[in-house]
Amino acid sequence: MANRPLRLEFDGAHGAKLAARLDLPAGKIRAFALFAHCFTCSKDIPAARHIAGALSAEGIAVLRFDFTGLGGSGGDFSSTGFSSNVDDLKLAADFLRTNYEAPQLLIGHSLGGAAVLAVAADIPEVRAVVTIGAPSDADHVIHNFKGSVEEIREKGSGSVDLAGRSFTIRREFLEDLEAQTVKERTAGLGKALLVMHAPLDDTVGIQNATDIFVAAKHPKSFVSLDKADHLLTRSEDAAYAARVIAGWASGYLDREERSQPAEAAKEGVDVVETGQGKFQAMVASGQHRMIADEPVSYGGFDSGPSPYDFLSAALGACTVMTLRMYADRKGLKVDRIGTQVLHNKVHAADCEDCSEEIKEKGGKIDRFERLITLEGELDDATRQRMLEIADKCPVHRTLEHGAAVVTREAASG
Repeated sequence: MANRPLRLEFDGAHGAKLAARLDLPAGKIRAFALFAHCFTCSKDIPAARHIAGALSAEGIAVLRFDFTGLGGSGGDFSSTGFSSNVDDLKLAADFLRTNYEAPQLLIGHSLGGAAVLAVAADIPEVRAVVTIGAPSDADHVIHNFKGSVEEIREKGSGSVDLAGRSFTIRREFLEDLEAQTVKERTAGLGKALLVMHAPLDDTVGIQNATDIFVAAKHPKSFVSLDKADHLLTRSEDAAYAARVIAGWASGYLDREERSQPAEAAKEGVDVVETGQGKFQAMVASGQHRMIADEPVSYGGFDSGPSPYDFLSAALGACTVMTLRMYADRKGLKVDRIGTQVLHNKVHAADCEDCSEEIKEKGGKIDRFERLITLEGELDDATRQRMLEIADKCPVHRTLEHGAAVVTREAASG
């Protein structure tokens, strides 16, 4: 399950605001990915949406955005080029690094595939790269300009009709494409690579996939997209590509996560605003990344648990762990333990099951209620004893007895 994609924006290479979507997992975020769309396409084409949705279901958050002058992004497309697309990708990675976490996975479709191959070495956190129907040379797109190429070279610019839309292409755009060395960048990639291509692709021929695959060094993989077209317009083709990418990338990300040294984790829990929406914040605990937010009714995106949800989660998790330790130590036949935590604010005098000490405090108090599930062969006396043990959970005691919270400004720099 995944959350609804967040609407975001950041500054592009030409200073224009770039429109973006961030597909976030419903639970723990294992890693972030960056998706680059095809030439003159947008972040919202079916292939991009299917792949982002499938990866988010696997715990991988995906940022997809419109390059300068395309889709919902600002700026003038005619003033852009392959190099500016690469620069937009770098800025997208910077945006993730600053507000969330740097991308570990790059995915590029068509010319976007050539762009991620060109930029991967400049994003040190990237561990794996995926290309879908990518050209082995950036200037491959020039053949789509048909009879306009000479006019563009002679007059400095010309109009090109692509997929029913008219675009102004400048001479500098052609020269920029022709100057790129995608295969050389691929040879020095230094990342795991998955090449995906449709044998029947009549826009970017299958030979391009061969050229990329041969140029790359191991680890590398190739997957044929069978009867798909260049844009993966059939939903089943896009869904298949998404499942393959999710499975392939997960193996590399899992292996790298396990190899990270424990001492690299930052001390404590770090919470920083993402800059998106009114309340959204990135929560970092060691190597773990989560999103905190407020419900829509409170002005948030509802993109993650609220602070009180996290507090309830802490109580629930501690309760389950405490009961499991007790059950194992006593040799009890408990198959599974679960805890549902309910939280609300009530008047102390109206708090049923609360101690007299709490009722005497007066005013409103926070009331947490645990509904504990114990599956297994247990008699009534043992079940009652385990409910008593739940009260020994350290987080329970912290909430019940209170804690000292010391606040000071962090050292600058």
